[in-house]
Amino acid sequence: MNFYKYHGLGNDFIIMDNRRNNINLSKEDIIVLCNRNFGIGADGILLAENSKEQDIKMTIYNSDGSQAEMCGNATRCFAKYLYEKDIVKKPIINIETLAGVIIPELEIKNGIVANIKVDMGKPVFEAKDIPCNINEKAAINVSVEIDSIEYVITAVLMGVPHVVIFKDKLVDEEIIKEGKMIEVSDYFPLKTNVNFVKILNRQEIVVRTWERGAGYTLACGTGSCASVAAGIINGLLDNRVLVHLRGGDLVIYWDGKNNIFMEGVATEVFSGKVNI
Repeated sequence: MNFYKYHGLGNDFIIMDNRRNNINLSKEDIIVLCNRNFGIGADGILLAENSKEQDIKMTIYNSDGSQAEMCGNATRCFAKYLYEKDIVKKPIINIETLAGVIIPELEIKNGIVANIKVDMGKPVFEAKDIPCNINEKAAINVSVEIDSIEYVITAVLMGVPHVVIFKDKLVDEEIIKEGKMIEVSDYFPLKTNVNFVKILNRQEIVVRTWERGAGYTLACGTGSCASVAAGIINGLLDNRVLVHLRGGDLVIYWDGKNNIFMEGVATEVFSGKVNI
């Protein structure tokens, strides 16, 4: 099978063209392909597939073989791939996902996609929609106890479930330990992505994300959007925020009511053939 490898700020993906419906990956295939020692190595796999109503369909698999509804960094990588490989040669692309239609807008320079702005949809805070098992209508700034540790959380559906926790200090070992624990908490029946956020000022934050099904990644687009939305809804941030991730920076803007937008780059790393 032919494949391309892309990354969005270090969050990396294997991309394959499945418009002929000739790729059928098992859970074990996905795990091996994403393994960094025994396969290509990636946080996930993206399949380009035909859509009845939109320009294209993006099917996403996490590195553990589970299917994801959508992913922000994946969308930027996917959009760059579609345009530069002449699959969808449009500056604005309508992409079908399990989370709905995602619309990236491409900045083109000399035939190359230099920057991508993505309409990520509207953040959802209603607990039943995330879903989040709490006795509140909205999961905003609520206290929960997980494994005898008390957290103040804001949960948000950003295409996929996210929980945001504001901290004064971000320590990798703590993020990994607590992220694993919170991801599978009974508060989140579909599991959750876990974002730890340090606020530098009202226009700048640091985000570290433990991703559901992928672990501690270098960047998370939906996590960045969720973190900014949580900061704005709690009155801690302005409407345009620079987000510092382990792999680089994103710009997120939200008016507090409508759709949230993410802006950043994507990079092609290499291409090749792989045997399953």
